[in-house]
Amino acid sequence: MTPVANGVRDFVGYGRTPPDPRWPGGARLALVVVLNVEEGAEPSIPDGDEASEAALTDAIPGEVSAGRRDFVAETLFEYGSRVGFWRLTELFAERGMPLTINACAAALRRNGEIAAAIRDGGLDLCCHGDRFVRYYRMDAAEERAAIAAAYLGIVETIGRPPLGWQSRYSSSEATRALLVEHGGFLYDSDSYADDLPYWVAVGDAPHLVVPHSFTHNDNRLATAKLGTAEDFYDHLASAFRVLHAESARRPRMMTVSLHSRISGQPSRFEAIRRFLDLVSAHDDVWCAGRSEIARHWMATHPAESVP
Repeated sequence: MTPVANGVRDFVGYGRTPPDPRWPGGARLALVVVLNVEEGAEPSIPDGDEASEAALTDAIPGEVSAGRRDFVAETLFEYGSRVGFWRLTELFAERGMPLTINACAAALRRNGEIAAAIRDGGLDLCCHGDRFVRYYRMDAAEERAAIAAAYLGIVETIGRPPLGWQSRYSSSEATRALLVEHGGFLYDSDSYADDLPYWVAVGDAPHLVVPHSFTHNDNRLATAKLGTAEDFYDHLASAFRVLHAESARRPRMMTVSLHSRISGQPSRFEAIRRFLDLVSAHDDVWCAGRSEIARHWMATHPAESVP
């Protein structure tokens, strides 16, 4: 029985009896790799913002005061879209491994080549908003308009809709209900609460959550919580080994989150290549796009009731 939450905080989840995901081919572990395409959507002085965004770059936050352009931060973002995106997507294409693109619509509007690569490659699409905005600071009308603009921006640049949603910062209390109201989304990933998808109730409707990861995430490098590519590889490999071992008894899902301006740097790229080598050495791992995970869960563990 798939549990359905009722909107309050749920500290129990699946408890000691998680469902068998029945991953395709009898796989023990499902792996989702998400590439965040954000470059060009971040706050910057040329775009009318009060300050340049330095977060998740190698720039020093606060080094350049608000009101002045931080060219270190700006050009590090540009490196992500000019070089890092191609380095990473070519690796996954060479390996024949799926990649979910977590795209900000503004980033795609500013880089037609990246939009074309996503479109021509049929890459899995999740909407990451339009620009970097904090939904928890918006009222419902503002957030409703922001969600609609982001969705439309993806459709206009790629030619097909995104199948999922993940807020760039924390979602608001209204986000999930507004996503359901908008329609068109199979799932959202505004949660870090589980190793498996799960259903929640939004009003009278069931809604699927496919959790993201803030831990198996190269933001650990950009925030100096991890130092080197070797550290990041060890971090990911440790998680993979634990989840793969557990999956012999209880199949799991692992999500890895990357950024073009972080893991696309040559000093960090080797960690991703080595991690894919590790994954490829196991024939019982299902590498999938996040929408594939969502569709599989809907078919295998449909929402049976809503409180």
